[in-house]
Amino acid sequence: MNIVVVGLGLIGGSICKCLKKHTFHHVMGIDSDENTVRKALEQNAIDEAVSTERLSDANLSIICLYPEAICQFVKENADKFRKGSIVIDTCGVKKSIVDICSPLLDEKGVVFVGTHPMAGREFSGFDYSTDDLFDNASFIITPSENTPQIAIDLLSTLAGSIGFGNVVTATPEKHDQVIAYTSQLAHIVSNAYVKSPSVLDFNGFSAGSFLDLTRVAKLNENMWTSLFLHNKNALLNEIDQILNSITEYRDALRDDDYQRLHDLLRDGRVLKEKCNEIYKK
Repeated sequence: MNIVVVGLGLIGGSICKCLKKHTFHHVMGIDSDENTVRKALEQNAIDEAVSTERLSDANLSIICLYPEAICQFVKENADKFRKGSIVIDTCGVKKSIVDICSPLLDEKGVVFVGTHPMAGREFSGFDYSTDDLFDNASFIITPSENTPQIAIDLLSTLAGSIGFGNVVTATPEKHDQVIAYTSQLAHIVSNAYVKSPSVLDFNGFSAGSFLDLTRVAKLNENMWTSLFLHNKNALLNEIDQILNSITEYRDALRDDDYQRLHDLLRDGRVLKEKCNEIYKK
C-alpha cells in the first residue's frame, strides 16, 4: 500500500518510523521544512519525499498537522487525493475536523476518518520521533454513520501492525467529551500548578507526586491553544467541575471540618481504585 504522511513532526515522524519498522508499505513524506525532510530520508523514515501532486498516488493519506492546518490542507488539496482512498488526521480533537473535512472529501469520492493516536512526549518535532512511540497505546477511530466498514477494519489492522495495543471507536462528539477530561484538563491543571510561587523551591522537597503532576506542564503552547479552543465547551465543563471540587476541599480545610475533608479524600481514593480495576481489565 502507498501511504503518504503529511507533517513529519513528533507524531508524523513516529508513524513513518513505525511503518518502516513493522510493515512493507511504501511510505512517502510531505513537510514544509526541507531540513526535516532531509533528516527523514537520511534516517530511512520515509522511502521518498513528495509534493502534494503525489497525493493521487496514495491509498492512505495521514495528515499530522495542527487543527486549522489540517482543514486548510484538505480544502486546498481536495481534488488531489485518489478517488476511493482513505484520508485520516491525527490531532487531539475530532468533531470540528470531521465536520469540515468529511463533506469536502465525500463529494470527491474520498473517505475521511478522524483518528487520534493516544501517545506523545514532552517534546515536539521530528528529532524526538521514535519507532516505538505507539507501543501498547490506544488508537481512537471516530467514524461517521457513512464510514465504510472496510475503512475502519483497514485502520484497525494498520494500528495493530505498528504497535498500538488497543483500538477504540467512538463518535467525534464522544471523543471530544472524554478527551477534555482525560487529556486536556490534565494539561491545564499541570500547567497552572507550576505557577505557584513555591515551584522554584521544590529541590529536596519533592518525590514522585510532584514529578507526576508537573510532567505535562511542559507542553507545546501553539498546539494546545488550538486544541483547547477547538474543544472549548467540553473543556469549560471539565474546568468548572474541578473548580467546584477544589472549592469543596478548600472550604472543608478553612472550616476545620475534619469529617468533611476526610470524606472528600475517601471518595477520591475509592474512585481511583475503581479506575485501577477498569485499567486491569
